[in-house]
Amino acid sequence: MLLDLLYLAAALLLLPWVAWRRWSGGRPVAAPWQRFLGSGPPLPRAALPRLWLHGVSVGEVQLLAGLAREITAQADAAGDPVEIVVSSSTTTGLDLARRRFGAERVFPCPLDFSWAVRRTMDRVRPDLLVLGELELWPNLLAAARRRGVPVAIANGRVSERSARGYGRVRALVRRMLAGVSLVSARSETDAARFRALGAPHVVDAGSMKFDGVRGDREADDVRRLAGLAGFAPDDVVFLAGSTQDPEERLALEAYLACRADFPRLRLVIVPRHVERCDAIGALLDGAGVAWQRRSRLDGAAPPGPDCRVLLVDTTGELGAWWGTAAIAFVGGSLDGRRGGQNMLEPAAYGAAVCFGPSTRNFADEVAVLLRRDAARVVADGAALEAFVRHCLEHPPAAAALAANARAAVGDHRGATALTARNILAILRRTPRAAA
Repeated sequence: MLLDLLYLAAALLLLPWVAWRRWSGGRPVAAPWQRFLGSGPPLPRAALPRLWLHGVSVGEVQLLAGLAREITAQADAAGDPVEIVVSSSTTTGLDLARRRFGAERVFPCPLDFSWAVRRTMDRVRPDLLVLGELELWPNLLAAARRRGVPVAIANGRVSERSARGYGRVRALVRRMLAGVSLVSARSETDAARFRALGAPHVVDAGSMKFDGVRGDREADDVRRLAGLAGFAPDDVVFLAGSTQDPEERLALEAYLACRADFPRLRLVIVPRHVERCDAIGALLDGAGVAWQRRSRLDGAAPPGPDCRVLLVDTTGELGAWWGTAAIAFVGGSLDGRRGGQNMLEPAAYGAAVCFGPSTRNFADEVAVLLRRDAARVVADGAALEAFVRHCLEHPPAAAALAANARAAVGDHRGATALTARNILAILRRTPRAAA
């Protein structure tokens, strides 16, 4: 009851922000009323064991999609098939989940009010709950415990900052983690932090992010996008992906500084938030470059030969666009606030990869790449320009960096299969949840 009152007070304080998000033209808060009430789908009692997978946003949902495929494959191979439903907490996460799993199996995750999680549990009726990375909510975990539903954390991570914060409420965190049947940690560092916080069942499985990235430049969707953009075999594509302000400007400045010496250079910008594309377009207009929007590539004719800059104003394609890049800058890493985006995607394709110093969200993955001489850290716009120019002036060095990146990703695959195996082991030794 006290926790619900605290949540209500916080919700009232956040109402103006929720309304602003709804009416400002930006991304609205996902299904606030449904999540407040706990309006999950009223699913019938399943003939098969039902797993509820939850991922906060796009990145977690992508990982869980790979985990779901592996769980399904292993369960089917063992003759014990399962059913999977998925929740997310953001509009983009829900959109991706619906595309991957089907709308009838996807729902907004309830807010952690006791009535919302209780109603969702009653409607979804899971036999096992899998939380992506780190989603510790007291009422949700308590509701699972009361129903005898085991909980697993997949690709579990605890940053140094989070560990300090949880340490201030160690007793509460220890009580929550005591009911978690499995923490499949992404690294030994994360595993140690989970153990220090009181998690009793922790496995260092490795990062599932290495499994969740592709690497086939000849894949149909990669070739299709390259064709739509009119990329020639001798073009050198410099792609700045998952960018935030001011990273688009820095990437553009690097391109402008190099294009006269390297006329085959192409620039592709894929911002993290598509609603910023109008502002980025104004930036490109101000620089006087010929550019095109991805949404206007209809396949009838590629951009003209003088149009060397492409702005990707659509969602869900970055994974394939990375496959067109020879030189890659991974955004969210130069503003010092956001902690970086997934640099393993371009690395898996064998691009020459760079990113800024703010990569706390991917600290272990960055450590792997740097240890293998598979990526470079650029401190600012000047360093980004120097990296692009170095790759263009020294193709063998760029190719070696790219080959190291592809090999580093390949050598660290396997965490998803191990995590799926451990989750199914818990499911098999747990009696079916009561209806």
